Amino acid sequence: MPVLSGAVTFSRFRAEPAENAPSDTKRWLAKGLKSGAFEPIDLKKTEDERAAGFVELENHDSVDFSTGSVLYGEYALFGFRIDTVKLPAAVLKAELEKWAKAFEKQNGRQPTRGEKAENRASLRHMLRQRAVPSTKVHDVSWNLKTSQVQIWAASRKAVDEILIAIETAFEVKLQPLVPASLAARAGIADDALIPTPELIGVEISNSEIPSSEVTHGEA
Repeated sequence: MPVLSGAVTFSRFRAEPAENAPSDTKRWLAKGLKSGAFEPIDLKKTEDERAAGFVELENHDSVDFSTGSVLYGEYALFGFRIDTVKLPAAVLKAELEKWAKAFEKQNGRQPTRGEKAENRASLRHMLRQRAVPSTKVHDVSWNLKTSQVQIWAASRKAVDEILIAIETAFEVKLQPLVPASLAARAGIADDALIPTPELIGVEISNSEIPSSEVTHGEA
């Protein structure tokens, strides 16, 4: 749980509301989180291999989002859960070879390409029912007073996915808090951000300095 303990990589953003600030923060938070709440993969009803959405910070199986589970002082804390189901190709291949040997022994011939394809689909479905989804939860902290949002994820792909989910659920725009973005907000020109020669360790010869700034020693 990186938000409450430990140190990990995170990205910082500033939330800019599309409209006026919500009059009821608690209701606004609950509504937004529930609109993008995590829904587990139903292995029996769908072929989906991935599911993602918001969950409570301290209970990754809960999407109730009660005030006590989300609000911590001036912070809103929650998680973004991503479940994936991956069936290793080697496992499917081994099961298919086992079936092919049993088929040949029973029928006195090797299975045709069509029979193999049909059985591959059946085996994949069976193995998928037994699969256990892998789960990854990224923590999110939102300072409701300063509007600063921190997404605790090292993957750029994960950060982008969570960013879009937050913008969609809460109807806000997240602006990255990086030097270039902060400078633009402050009205600082791009030229002013160029590293100085002293910063990058480049020596300046007298020929590069205006004559009015060159100090000559006494003869």
